Amino acid sequence: MSYKIKKAAVLGSGVMGSGIAAHLANIGIPVMLLDIVPKEATEEEQAKGLTLEDHAVRNRIAATATQKLLKQKPAPLTQKKNLGLITPGNLEDDLEKLSEVDWIIEVIVENLDIKKSLYEKVDAVRKPGTIISSNTSGISINAMAEGRSEDFQKHFLGTHFFNPPRYLKLLEVIPADATAPEVVEFMQQFGEDRLGKGVVLAKDTPNFIANRIGTYGLLVTVREMQNRGYSVGEVDSVTGPLIGRPKSATFRTLDVVGLDTFMHVSKNVYDQTQGEEQQIFDTPDFMKKMVENGWIGAKAKQGFFQKKDKEILELDPETMEYRPTQKLKTPSQEMAKQQKGLPSKMKTLVYADDRTGELLWSILAPTLAYSAQLHGEIADDIVAIDNAMKWGFGWEQGPFEVWDAIGVKQSVEKMKEQGIAIPAFAESLLEKGFDSFYKEENGDLYYFDGSDYQLVPVNEKVIDLKRYKKKHGVIKSNSGASLIDLGDGIALLEFHSRSNAIGLDIMQMINFSVDEVEKNYKGLVIGNQGKNFCVGANLGMILMEAQDDNIFELDLTIRTFQNAMLKLKYSPKPVVAAPFGMTLGGGAEVILPAARVQASMETYMGLVEAGVGLIPGGGGNKELYMKQLKGLPNNVTADYVNLAAGVFESIATAKVSTSADEARENNFLNFVDGISVNSDHLIHDAKQLALSLYDNGYQAPRREKVPVAGEAGYAAMLLGAEGMLLSGYISEHDMKIAKKLAYVLSGGKLPYGTKVDEQYLLDLEREAFLSLVAEPKSQQRMQHMLVKGKPLRN
Repeated sequence: MSYKIKKAAVLGSGVMGSGIAAHLANIGIPVMLLDIVPKEATEEEQAKGLTLEDHAVRNRIAATATQKLLKQKPAPLTQKKNLGLITPGNLEDDLEKLSEVDWIIEVIVENLDIKKSLYEKVDAVRKPGTIISSNTSGISINAMAEGRSEDFQKHFLGTHFFNPPRYLKLLEVIPADATAPEVVEFMQQFGEDRLGKGVVLAKDTPNFIANRIGTYGLLVTVREMQNRGYSVGEVDSVTGPLIGRPKSATFRTLDVVGLDTFMHVSKNVYDQTQGEEQQIFDTPDFMKKMVENGWIGAKAKQGFFQKKDKEILELDPETMEYRPTQKLKTPSQEMAKQQKGLPSKMKTLVYADDRTGELLWSILAPTLAYSAQLHGEIADDIVAIDNAMKWGFGWEQGPFEVWDAIGVKQSVEKMKEQGIAIPAFAESLLEKGFDSFYKEENGDLYYFDGSDYQLVPVNEKVIDLKRYKKKHGVIKSNSGASLIDLGDGIALLEFHSRSNAIGLDIMQMINFSVDEVEKNYKGLVIGNQGKNFCVGANLGMILMEAQDDNIFELDLTIRTFQNAMLKLKYSPKPVVAAPFGMTLGGGAEVILPAARVQASMETYMGLVEAGVGLIPGGGGNKELYMKQLKGLPNNVTADYVNLAAGVFESIATAKVSTSADEARENNFLNFVDGISVNSDHLIHDAKQLALSLYDNGYQAPRREKVPVAGEAGYAAMLLGAEGMLLSGYISEHDMKIAKKLAYVLSGGKLPYGTKVDEQYLLDLEREAFLSLVAEPKSQQRMQHMLVKGKPLRN
């Protein structure tokens, strides 16, 4: 049987249920969001004459949850209009409607009896072949399926999303004994391709994979903190980015998650384990006391940390009082910062003979041993375990990758010296004469399965550029970028400068790439796998040249950038840009002239130069204006003043999209551009788009003159800016930037509708950029951004 999910229903509209509904709406799937009928009408409802018989009252719980999606941060919806795909209802009046959906996801209270009672009702109304899944974080999938019809059991499984569902990559798929293999296979593929998730197959064990190991690691950290006399702040100062973990480290993570939620998850394992393992999951008394006090974290405005005035205080678990936050500062931290790459940093830290080394070793050693002990019990292979921790908890390296980084042999010897039991799985690796859980050969990755190495299975849509280059080499490379043969006649231009900032090296490689592709390839993709696509031009270089008064050099650089962008735009072969993450300033200017864009769903795009006292200099003003012009329907007469004013507002306020959908609303993307929900598939999807353009006889755009708003547009834009200045919304220097920007976008002192050449607009843009870069206040803004990482309002 082939499965298709055209419509879904989510049962339970709490934070998780409404978040899953929002994610389904983001990918275009209509979804019913159902919850219980309230026990009584509120005073407000009664004042309106409403009773429990009215739909507005009966659907209130789900309807309220739906509306809350618009206010939540981070935003669960990629664009507000997605809310229209969510229909709120209730579990009494709308139960019959479950026969119309293809997937039912249960996200109600974590109580087996209540879940089973609901499943009985669902079983009576669902159509055969409908997939049913539970988002439980720990109740047995098999226990929930007991007593249901054969078709229900065959189509029932666990689908454990992580919160928030839009942003956290992990989806644990947990089959029950009776789940049909084709249902499991379909959900894995659907999870990856449509939901954009990193899918791991987990076994029906307490808390599955990520929460089992993550909770254990957190509780070991608490135990070691208490036993060794560290403070909450000291622990967080070394268990975050220093070791490849999120900024929220340990205790800030618990504050964000909510201590009440965490305690529930840990109790779940405690109730289903025994012996030493059970002892770890018995949360310390001070944490129980915190929950009693209501100090459960961010939602209660105090937990392990509390903000008082402007100071962040940490909890002292001994006295249960708050005190100034402490941080660990040791020689090994400084030594680690000198190392290249996380594996070398980890090795330096874990074996260091100081308080950082002692703490990290005491946390990591038992967590690594525990992960190996669970191999085969919670998942069939180490790849699933490592991926679950990376995708669910934001670890840069999973436990077995960490073990390889610190050296399996060396760490096992130290563990044995300290009396830590080594699981048979780890012992067998060393007995066979191997020294790592993973090995790489000819660009392929292999993992240890308990007896030998197996090839890590890779979806053909996932292209790992680092490994791909090792296997296939590069066409040409310099310090800022490389040109790579992606196969099938498509080349890839990869940025790899620091922060992917655009400098002359990248501009040279753009020029080379377009020429090379014209001669030998079908199309070009511009993409990379850095932290962000590109956060702009090399600001440090611009500031240095400006302070040295090298305006001639800067003029040359801006001309080179503008010409490279024109070369991309008029390339005879299709150019597809593949942005993701931060795509700002010069990064957005690289996207705008591309023939097509294939953006990751999580793309934050904007021309933000005003924040550093400048305007775009690489053609961004012109391109965003032209994109708006081209986006107009054929029979609509353009209002150039309105169009220019829209672009002016976007650039002057440094507006940044909060998703690719919003980038489309802001006119950075067209409706023919693609959006990849799964960021790991982005390069593959962009390559397919480039091939499709070539196969359909791609023609480069013709150079045409651009109609401008002229003096009328300039006056209208200035009027708006002056209003903002008078109301105190912008500074005098912002006004100076606004004047320059308005002049560029309007085409200067010309009559309305005058058609000008693109080069004329580029010259205006370059002159404005160079005059602003020489301004002391703009240089102060650039300096502030480079040092503090945030804009200065001067």
